[in-house]
Amino acid sequence: MNSAPIRRLVVVFAAALTVTACGADAVSPLPVQPPGPARSTPAPSAVPTPTASPSRPPPTSGRPVAAPPAPTRTRGTPRTTPPPTEPTPACQGAVRYDLPLADTEIELLRSLCFATGAVLRIQGIGPGLVTVDRPELVSEQYEAGVVDIRFVRPGTVAVTIPKEGRAHTITVVVR
Repeated sequence: MNSAPIRRLVVVFAAALTVTACGADAVSPLPVQPPGPARSTPAPSAVPTPTASPSRPPPTSGRPVAAPPAPTRTRGTPRTTPPPTEPTPACQGAVRYDLPLADTEIELLRSLCFATGAVLRIQGIGPGLVTVDRPELVSEQYEAGVVDIRFVRPGTVAVTIPKEGRAHTITVVVR
C-alpha cells in the first residue's frame, strides 16, 4: 500500500489544525463594536433564524449600532463651489474663435457663447470698425487687418461688425 497519500492527508490536517488553534489570541474590535475585554470563549457558530414580523423588527445581537455619518450639507443650502468651466454643447470654453470675414456668411451668425478668457478673432477688417457695447467686459487689440476681442469678464456683449454697408451684431454670452 502506498503511504504517500496518507502522509499528504496528515500534513494538510496538521496545517489546518495549526491555523484554527489561533482563535484564543486577543484581536482588536471592529469600528462599530465598543472596545471591551478579549473573548476567551469561542462565539457560537449557529446563526439564529430571524423571527421578524411586519410589526416587530428582527432581534439584534445586543451590540450598539454605529450612527450614520452626519450629512455634510442640508437641503436648500446653496452650493459654494463655482459652476464647472468645461465647455458645454452650446457653449465653448476659453478658445480662440477665428472669424474670417471674406469666407463667412456673417448674416447667419447671430450669437456665440464662450468661457471667460476666450478670443474672438475677426480677420479682414480695418481699424476702429468693430465696436462692442460693453467695453468693460472685453480687451480689444488691432493689428494688420485682424481684431482680437478677448472676453475678460462674464456677461453679454454685443459685437457689431460692418460688412457691405450694413452693421451686423453678434451677441456673445461669456460665462
